[in-house]
Amino acid sequence: MIELHDFEPRDFQQLIEWIPSPDFLLQWGGPGFTYPLTVSQLENYVDGANNDDSSVFVYKVIHKELNKVIGHISLGKLDKKNKSARIGKVLVGDENVRGQGIGQHMIEELLNIAFNQFNLHRVSLGVFEFNKSAIRCYENAGFKKEGLLRDYRKNGKEYWSLWEMSILEEEWMGRR
Repeated sequence: MIELHDFEPRDFQQLIEWIPSPDFLLQWGGPGFTYPLTVSQLENYVDGANNDDSSVFVYKVIHKELNKVIGHISLGKLDKKNKSARIGKVLVGDENVRGQGIGQHMIEELLNIAFNQFNLHRVSLGVFEFNKSAIRCYENAGFKKEGLLRDYRKNGKEYWSLWEMSILEEEWMGRR
């Protein structure tokens, strides 16, 4: 259904178009990006990514049947010594394919890379408490909630709490 390929400069404009608001950008990219998202920010984001010495791997998501880019995902904070990494920047950008389980396929494909290619032991992620569909997606992929970081991020006058979630190698292997 989907394939992950390196995110490249030719993909920047599509991602920029998928980010409609400052709130959406904060959910997708955290405080490391400012609205509006720009080519310059994305150049910095991918600088040094996707090579043998990288600690960050950034992917575009290609829908095989449609033969087009439909999303974005990354594996960052790759720590080879401790065999861990963190999933981030998860986005099913093409609204026409949302609600079809694409997010779970993206997560499973990235976990396959994490555990088989990089031989990791642990993969974590953070998701805002109000993002129920993403939480359900991650739980369906085998992630477990580790704890709630209360009022973790300030957005305007309100605070957003964040669930920390992870999956261990043996949990993932048990699902295969």
